[in-house]
Formats: sequence, structure tokens, C-alpha cells
Amino acid sequence: MKNQAYRMALLFDFYGDTLTDRQKEFYDLYYNEDLSLSEIAENYGISRQGVRDVIVRAEAALTELEDKTGIIRRFHVMQDQIKSIQSDVDAIRERNGGADPEITAAAERITQVLSQLKQE
Repeated sequence: MKNQAYRMALLFDFYGDTLTDRQKEFYDLYYNEDLSLSEIAENYGISRQGVRDVIVRAEAALTELEDKTGIIRRFHVMQDQIKSIQSDVDAIRERNGGADPEITAAAERITQVLSQLKQE
């Protein structure tokens, strides 16, 4: 269940703006606020099945977007690549030991770029 919740949160973070306002609201209440279908239905004066239908349609729309674009998959690959590059930079910095100031400066510039990429 934890994996599913994480996946749904990522889908919403990346593609949530493509949903209708109602889909966003119900999806947020269900996955982020941890309200049950019954609680959402009661708050909005509709049936539990009606809430479920909206959430299922939202999930399908978000999943379809990821299947077509692969943005989240590419995001994970990029994060792994960033970690690998940072590890290599750390090894270069350690091997250099400050002996060559140009290598030290280049390693610092690379680290700064990696830090910016992580934040974007």
C-alpha cells in the first residue's frame, strides 16, 4: 500500500494540474488527507460510488499520461545519474586531495550544478 500511495503522490505532483477541479479535490482528500470514500461522499452529498468513480477516472488519466510521456520514469533515471556523478566527483576530490587547485575548483563547480539540478 505504501508503494501505491507514493506512486499516486508522484503522479499527482507531476500531472495533477491536468485533472478537473473536482478530480483534484477528491484525489487530494483521498490520497493526501487520508479521508475515506464514505467521508468524502458525506462531505459532498454524493454517493460513495460517485466519489470512487471520480478518483478512478483521475487515477486512469494520470497513469495514462505517465505511460505516454514517461516523465516520472525519466525523473528517477536522472536522479540516479545525479547521484552517480556526485559520487564520481567526490572520488575525484578525494584522490586529488587539494593538490591541484583547478581540479578542486572544477569539482566544486560540478557539485554546484548537481545541487541546482536536484532542486529543479
